[in-house]
Amino acid sequence: MVVGTEIQDRICYVEMQNSAHYNCLSEEMCSELIDALKFGYEQECVGIVIKAQVRRGVWSAGHDIKELPQDGRDPLSFYVAMEKLLRKVQDTPIPVIACVSGTVWGGACDLCLSCDMIVSSKNATFAITPAKIGIPYNASGILHFINQLGMNKAREMFFLGTPITAEDALNVGLINRVAENDELENMLEEQFLTPLRRNSVLSVSAIKRQFRILSRASTVISAENFERINAYRSRVYQSDDYKEGINSFLEKRPPQYKGKASDLD
Repeated sequence: MVVGTEIQDRICYVEMQNSAHYNCLSEEMCSELIDALKFGYEQECVGIVIKAQVRRGVWSAGHDIKELPQDGRDPLSFYVAMEKLLRKVQDTPIPVIACVSGTVWGGACDLCLSCDMIVSSKNATFAITPAKIGIPYNASGILHFINQLGMNKAREMFFLGTPITAEDALNVGLINRVAENDELENMLEEQFLTPLRRNSVLSVSAIKRQFRILSRASTVISAENFERINAYRSRVYQSDDYKEGINSFLEKRPPQYKGKASDLD
């Protein structure tokens, strides 16, 4: 088991407990998180909190690089475990809150954005890092960041892959609140969970479903553009740069990328 689940006063606390591997979003981790989300809803909780056991300041290191395919398959296809988890978080009919107390990397950043609200400690940082590993992020994920952060900040995070601070994340609307490191739990309880418990879960659930539908309302693209996006992405994950990114990460060395932008023409 890499996920712990506990219900207290109608709140389901879901904790990632694989700190030895920096809570990477492996298939096992994603599957257990999905089960925990289902459990919290089935137990008629009013909300779900996702937490993590932190090691060396890391809340979650994101996608498990060891599980990325190198045989020409799409690393972020619709049925990949992490993609299933992101959709489950978004579609769970009660609020899901990320409680972040460390650094957040790659797909874990998308996991946090998939939650309805994010609270973090002051020392938290957030980074989306597919370009560092040569991964072509998928359109739904990029659109998610654009909708949450705006075009320019989304570009900055994807193009540079460098962490932004909790204060910066707060200023651009990525997170809801920042607390002093030793006050995170108190702030979560007093400013989020206590008010949530007082409200009609039926009303909140209906409102969350509306948010989800309305957020999708402006995302329709033409068939031609959809095919173009898939063509761009497939050229990346079938390239030598993609394999180099994974291998350099596993071998703990700087990557030596040789691809050119014109390779997508």
